[in-house]
Amino acid sequence: MARRYLKARRKEAVISVITAISVVGVAAGVMALVIALAINNGFRDTLQRNLLGAMAHINVQEKEPRNGIENWELLVAKIRRVPHVIAAGPALYTPIFFAGPVQSQGGILKGVNINDELRISDTLRHLKSGSVDRLRAATDGGVPGLIMGARLAEDIGMLQNSMVNVVSPEGELTPFGPRPSIRRFRVVGVFETGFYEIDDRWAYTTLEAAQQALSLPDVVNQIEVKLDDLNLAPEVARQIEKITGPKYATTTWMERNRQLLDALRMEKAVTVITIGLIELVAALNILITLVMMVMEKYRDIAILISMGAKRAQIRGIFMLQGVMIGVVGTVIGMTVGYTICYFAERYRWIRLDEQVYALSYVPFEPRWVDGLWIAAAAILVSFLATIYPARNATKIAPAEVLRYE
Repeated sequence: MARRYLKARRKEAVISVITAISVVGVAAGVMALVIALAINNGFRDTLQRNLLGAMAHINVQEKEPRNGIENWELLVAKIRRVPHVIAAGPALYTPIFFAGPVQSQGGILKGVNINDELRISDTLRHLKSGSVDRLRAATDGGVPGLIMGARLAEDIGMLQNSMVNVVSPEGELTPFGPRPSIRRFRVVGVFETGFYEIDDRWAYTTLEAAQQALSLPDVVNQIEVKLDDLNLAPEVARQIEKITGPKYATTTWMERNRQLLDALRMEKAVTVITIGLIELVAALNILITLVMMVMEKYRDIAILISMGAKRAQIRGIFMLQGVMIGVVGTVIGMTVGYTICYFAERYRWIRLDEQVYALSYVPFEPRWVDGLWIAAAAILVSFLATIYPARNATKIAPAEVLRYE
């Protein structure tokens, strides 16, 4: 009976149109939420994956940077014994200028122990050209090797096996003050992580070569740590601080990217609230549809009650109508939403400016968990919209309605 009432006769075409609008409203709200959350999940997961692929879960450094970490071998050995730590290694970061044939550009030179870096980070595994093996030893003529980000190499005009001048602003200390030092490196590889900030600014060399370029002894400015569970970073960081002593401090990947992660969480909450308003509009359409249908069906309701139908059964008819609208709209919205997400991700429909967004396209990552609560919320809202008109339908007095029939 509920299904038959939704198929209005010709003289009740207005009800049929409003019913169709209600279904479309529910479908539009569900589809918009699926797509919006897929974009939010895509941005969050892709940025987090790219960031964590290039950085450690925990960084250990001096609270008051002075001469660097001199006893880093001992600290690394202690940190490796901490539970959940699967890799730890030294790193020497320094701002630098890369002078190429096209232009000079500032960036970050990272000196690493190659074996440790491969266990901690995935950056050196994403090589477009070249080999990590050539970075392990000096190239022809004793010139140290360098692996550059793809965008950095493109910007300054570097090719595989070409020579690049690395200029350190701090340089060497002379009687006349600090003098910038210039070191020559050979480009032995080019990496591409997909994260613009890293691909456009970072370059890797061995720890010894970086120390020589900066005229430093055997010191580092950070010890990087990788865990078997990145969500345990705060807890493990506290354990590491107890081992390393008061001179050193730790930072986790969550702290270093707090602003980005907070912005994505806020964006997700705002998205759910804003697009959820579409569901409220759809619920109003359902309410209007059922109110008009109750008014049109006064005579039918009166006859049913006179024949012995219970008021709970009458109420159930109109509640079932609203739920049917919600279910049909939800199924349509979910189908369209997940289909759009699939093709948009596969064919990368929406392109982005990497210099602004750090990604070359909008990633879509729909999750089935999101689909479950979106569907449940849409059906629940549709059900709530039926309560008022369904209650009105049970208040009809058959004698009054049928008096003049």
